[in-house]
Amino acid sequence: MSSINMLQAKSSLSRLVEAIELGETREIVITRNGRPAAKLVSMDATSTGKRIGIAKGKFKVPNSIDRHNAEVARMFLGGEKR
Repeated sequence: MSSINMLQAKSSLSRLVEAIELGETREIVITRNGRPAAKLVSMDATSTGKRIGIAKGKFKVPNSIDRHNAEVARMFLGGEKR
């Protein structure tokens, strides 16, 4: 991660964006008065939002998946083993 002040970022924005696009750097922090103010990252690096259901249909869940739930719960709660 590299850091650059606001004035330098203004004068070299095209070069900074190109460095991100080419993968020369993953992110650039832009500072104002020595404090981080913004982060320049690739569009590919940003979150696309919710990922619920992304694995749907990718694997089969066995019917016995919940067989040991009570035992695992006892282990976490410090109960005795039967």
